This record gives sequence, structure tokens and C-alpha cells, in this order.
Amino acid sequence: MLMSAADYRESLRQYRPRVFVDGRRIDSVADEPALAPGINAVGVTYDFALRPEHAVLMTARQGTSGKTVNRMLHINETSTDLLYKLEAVRLLCRESGCAQRYLTHDALNAIFQATRRADDADGGDRHQRFLAYLHDVQDRDLTLGVAMTDAKGDRALRPGAQANPDVYVHITERRPDGIVIRGTKAIVTGAPYMHEFLVMPCRTMTAEDAAFAVCCAVPVDAEGVTIVARPAGRPGEAAAKFSATYGQSTGVVLFDDVFVPWDRVFLAGEHAEAGFLTTSYATHHRHSCIGARAGFGDLLIGAGLMMIEANGLDPDRHGHIRDAMVDLIKIVEGFFACGVAASVYGMKDPAGSIMPDTVFANVGKLLLATQIYDMHRLAHYVSGGLIVALPGPEEDHNPETRASLSAVLAGRPDIPAERRLEVARLMEDLTASGQGGWYSLISLHGGGSPEAMKREIWRNYPLADRTEVVERLLDRGVLAEGAGRVSSQPGRCCVTGCQVPEPAGR
Repeated sequence: MLMSAADYRESLRQYRPRVFVDGRRIDSVADEPALAPGINAVGVTYDFALRPEHAVLMTARQGTSGKTVNRMLHINETSTDLLYKLEAVRLLCRESGCAQRYLTHDALNAIFQATRRADDADGGDRHQRFLAYLHDVQDRDLTLGVAMTDAKGDRALRPGAQANPDVYVHITERRPDGIVIRGTKAIVTGAPYMHEFLVMPCRTMTAEDAAFAVCCAVPVDAEGVTIVARPAGRPGEAAAKFSATYGQSTGVVLFDDVFVPWDRVFLAGEHAEAGFLTTSYATHHRHSCIGARAGFGDLLIGAGLMMIEANGLDPDRHGHIRDAMVDLIKIVEGFFACGVAASVYGMKDPAGSIMPDTVFANVGKLLLATQIYDMHRLAHYVSGGLIVALPGPEEDHNPETRASLSAVLAGRPDIPAERRLEVARLMEDLTASGQGGWYSLISLHGGGSPEAMKREIWRNYPLADRTEVVERLLDRGVLAEGAGRVSSQPGRCCVTGCQVPEPAGR
């Protein structure tokens, strides 16, 4: 069943999570103004799936059940699936800034792979347990929070060596009917208004860390779960032209001896598979982040053009403005192109799903993580200083100042001053407010910090192929003979070394 945004909001009333926002206990998440922008943003993923014009991108046929499901809950099977997911995430984030629900998608795809790998290695029914859970989530069209990033404590120590073991979520007890977990997940996007949490490890594990190698599903209102969150966006602020409507809360989630029945446990001590789960999720999620920040880039490009117009400038005649806009477009479409390449060169997993190419996905995420600040700078450059110098929106209704401000703060005579101020406040909201800083920080560290991406690129890039090519040319002594060859392995991509796929949609 595909829900609407209204259905989603109503479904939240069936849960009674223990949630605190700004020191207040929240009685009803669905009716809390401080969380409304986050619920609105997640709601976009529901309503867009019901629109016929978005059906191709926003829905998919789940191969393991044959049912039509929301794209954000689908297990990818082809390169086309990866491309459609990338485009769907861009579409959603162009509307909402951050739709959150693509995290659900990324986690489900990674767990699908990891449970199959664990069963292939050791036997068992982890994969079947997960499939049963997956189909239930798809049938009910749920939104799942990804409880992955642990508090971590002393970063120099592994999980098992921490003075306080609760800085990582870990298994404290195994029972015939399930496990008991406790610990802290420090950054869970959308935590208050999720239906359930997917608890996942956030780093590779050793045998000594087996108690911390846990992956399971926990209802948001399970006994022992406490959520301490920040407001979503900038609710109620008149100057928040965007984030008063759309935003995301982030929360710390405390697990205090939470019981999880076995049918919701997917890994419990399998440290090798837990490490694979972590890196697999990272690749899926970095691929999605590319689409998300491209959608955010679309907002900056659109707002930048509107500010240029309102200021009375013409990019065709003012080269410095045109150049800055081209630089902004180059950044956005540059990292998005990496997402397209990661989709086209996706690799089939033994589980039967498809994985974005690791190198291209990490290169794209690394580009956007480090260039988000350039995106802001360029948007500021083309917009002018009005975005931080303009008076507050209260003056728009002040009879003593409104007329004077309208007269002097107008740009082009055919564009009302009020319109220019609206666009300026939108740009401020996106780039120069607390919410704008949130977008920068989540772009830099969300899905892993740049160092993690660099390590994955170094670990997966076919370095040996490059030295092999040079050694072969040197051994021949005639560079010209090998000039037309781009890969030492026929049928493999000359950039990443991955298998060149059949045409999309195979």
C-alpha cells in the first residue's frame, strides 16, 4: 500500500515514542510544530510516489515479491534502478532540501547484501528473516531511521576497549527469543518522526568487538528507547522562507536495555559481515547523497538566477556573473555525473541486487563534501550583499518603514521590492542561516567524513592495473605500440577497473 503524506502523518499517531526537543517532552510528534518541517519533507516522498508524472522514478516493482513499492524502499536490481533512484533523490531534494527517506533505501539495500553474505558463509536464515521484514515494511510503506553513527567515545580506542561501552550500541544479553541491546547512536536524521530504527554498526569490527557487531530493527517507541532531538528546520521563523516549511531534525537515540526479538535481528556478532555492511551502506548512501545535494544545488541555481534578475543584471552582458553561475553549474553537474557513472558501472552482488560503483560513488561524494562551501560562495557572489543586510520580515508590515524600504530596496523597476526581498531571504535561509550551516555540515560529514571517502577510493581503485600498463610499455620499449589501449583487462572500465555493464535496463 502506498501512503500519502497525510496517511504518513496520521500513521505517526499510532506510536508513542519518548522524545525530547529543546528540553521539552513531546506528547504527539505528528502535532508538534517544532517537528513539522521534517514531517513535511518526508511527506514529499509519499505524495510524489502517488503522482502519475513521477511514477517511473518514484515507484518500482520489487523482484522478491512482485509488488509495486515506493522507490525509497526498493532493492535495486539493475543499473536503471540505480539511475532512477539517483534521479528520484534529486527530484525529492529539489523540493524539500533533504527528504531523509533515501537513507532508508540505502540501509535496506546494504542489509539485503550483508545477510545473504552471512548466510552463504555460515548458513542460517538471516536473509529470509530480513526479506520477511522488508516485505512488511514495503507493504506498510514505512519510513525507517538509520541508527548507525555511534557516540564513539575515545576515537583512538576500538569499541571493545572503551571505558564506557555504552558509547557504542552493543548486545548485553542473548535470550532464546531475542537479544538485549544498549548504547548510544549519536546522529539519527529524522529520529522523532520515524516508524522504526534500523540499528547498524558504524565501523569495521574485529572478533573482540563481536558484541558491537549488531544489526536489527527497533520500533521508535520500543521500551527503553529515548530520543533527544533538535527542531526540524526553522519552524515558526518568518525569515525562514524555505526551512519553516521543509527541514530535518537530527537526534541522539539512547537504547537502554532494549529487547529485540530474533525475527528483527539480522546480524548478532558476525563481525566480518558487519564490516561489509558498513562499507556497503556507505557506498549506497554516498551515491544517494550525490542526488540529494544535486537537488539542493538546483535550489541554489534557481535562487541565484532570480536574485540576478531582481538586481537588474543580465548574465549574457555581465560576464563575471555568467562565469560564476557556470562555475556553480559545473560543480553541481560534475559530482552528479559521478553518480550517473556509478549507476552505469554498477556491479551485481551475489545477493542478486546491484551495487553502485564504489570509486565513482566515493569520488562524487568527496567532490560535493568539499565543494559545498564553493556552492555557497558562488551563490553569495551572484546574489549580492542584500541577503545578509536586509531588514527582518517584521519591517515588511511596519507602516512607519515599509514604504521607504520598498522604495530604496527595489532593483529592477518591473520586479517589486517585496519579491526581491523574498528571494534574498530564501538565499539567506539556504546558505547563511543556521539551517544553511546545517546543509554544509551534513554535506561534509554525512555519509562519512572526507577521509573515509579517500580511504575507500584508495582501497578500491585499480592501482595495480595502472602500474601494469606502464610496466608493459616500458618492457616493450616502444610506447607507441600501446598508445591505443586503455585497459589491460578486456571488458573492464578504464577508469575504475569495474566490469563494463550491459546496456541499462538489462
